[in-house]
Amino acid sequence: MLSDDLLGGAKAAAAYIGQNDRAIYHMVQQGLLPVIRKGRKLYFRKSELEAAFRSVAA
Repeated sequence: MLSDDLLGGAKAAAAYIGQNDRAIYHMVQQGLLPVIRKGRKLYFRKSELEAAFRSVAA
């Protein structure tokens, strides 16, 4: 289900991948992480974060 795959905010994404929230903002700004923007709020899909870090590690 989509709601199970969605993380709200950079802090939640940072906790999920083991980084700090500033690193998340930086990666989003550089276009390295997929993000959904709704107003000023950022949303991340767990599956897309996992795929992004799998491709970096490979």
